[in-house]
Amino acid sequence: MRYQGKITSWKDDQGFGFITPNGGGEPIFLHIKAFARRGRRPAEDVIVTYEHATDAKGRARAERVAFVESTSSRVAASGGKSSGRGLPMLAVLFFAFVGAGALLGKLPLAVVGLYAGASLLAFVVYAWDKSAAQGGHWRTAENTLHMIALLGGWPGALVAQRVLRHKSSKASFQTTFWATVLINCGVLAWSLTAKGADVLRSVLAGVA
Repeated sequence: MRYQGKITSWKDDQGFGFITPNGGGEPIFLHIKAFARRGRRPAEDVIVTYEHATDAKGRARAERVAFVESTSSRVAASGGKSSGRGLPMLAVLFFAFVGAGALLGKLPLAVVGLYAGASLLAFVVYAWDKSAAQGGHWRTAENTLHMIALLGGWPGALVAQRVLRHKSSKASFQTTFWATVLINCGVLAWSLTAKGADVLRSVLAGVA
């Protein structure tokens, strides 16, 4: 017999969460491997159907889980694709901005290289993490993803989130991610001031 409920808790980095049955009741344990099809990542507030089962210790768990194809669940599962479709363009515009800054002599060319290298690294790490999540392997810590974004990889991370549909629907992750974007952009803006430019040149000279 199949039941219907809502995913009310989901830890994407660990691949498990809980379903609250329609009509109430105790939450049902849900593992990523319980999904009949794995082409789509689970997310909180998504409606699913499932079969009730128990593990070796008699604890309730969901099996043969499937998504209910409602408008809201499709939007949630795609990471808000309809509202975030233009976000990768933000990364393109940002690179156009730093590129123009380098051409005009406002930014060292090394800064463009830093953002490009960090963004490529971010995309690769996101792809690796999604593959690990789908295969049930060791995951990349979210703090690592945020650190890469903070150090200049956020444009690549932003593209990866939308292209790979990974980490784009977890609210807590997105809150921290956009905080790293704001901090990074704030530091970049400061580096365009006279004092910031002097500090940046000193740092680059020390690295060189």
